[in-house]
Amino acid sequence: MEIKQSEFITSAVSGAQYPKDNRPEIAFVGRSNVGKSSIINAITNRKALAKVGNTPGKTRLINFFLINNLFYLVDLPGYGYAKVSKAEKEKWGHLMEDYLTKRQELKKVVLLVDSRHKPTEDDVLMLNWIRHHGYPIQVVATKSDKLSKNEIRKNRQVILETLKIAESELIFFSSTNKVGREELINTIFHDIVQQEEVPNN
Repeated sequence: MEIKQSEFITSAVSGAQYPKDNRPEIAFVGRSNVGKSSIINAITNRKALAKVGNTPGKTRLINFFLINNLFYLVDLPGYGYAKVSKAEKEKWGHLMEDYLTKRQELKKVVLLVDSRHKPTEDDVLMLNWIRHHGYPIQVVATKSDKLSKNEIRKNRQVILETLKIAESELIFFSSTNKVGREELINTIFHDIVQQEEVPNN
């Protein structure tokens, strides 16, 4: 698949603000410092489509990006940022829960984890939630350019065992060097694109 068009559509804090055109949606979830904005910019080849902040926890809204005029890539607020107040965490939690459990257009949830570290308890909980609700499992280990080949091999095993997923459900990726970008795009979006490109009779 080739991403020919990508544009920011809206930021939302409630269902009333979500797009209403019934296009399918793929959500990216992960810890606050996992690099969600960077990976969105990398796969769309846009330097500033998604705003990259120096401070973790910057994304406090649900951001919708329209891809090829076919479907939305949805950037959800990051979780696990310790410096955020309890009230703010609860607010984000309700925002995410409302979207993840009630949004009929949501077809796939992609979990981003930091390739340099063992997945956190929050990562495991999110993966179990994805599994419980029957979404296809796809995990992307970010920032892989920070690791040697030996470290990637070792950390791959740690991630697989911690999350209890198959080899095919894990991809290592770096937003810096973009190695494997096409594989990543095809893996994440292929089935959605196939469904949307079938002509209506």
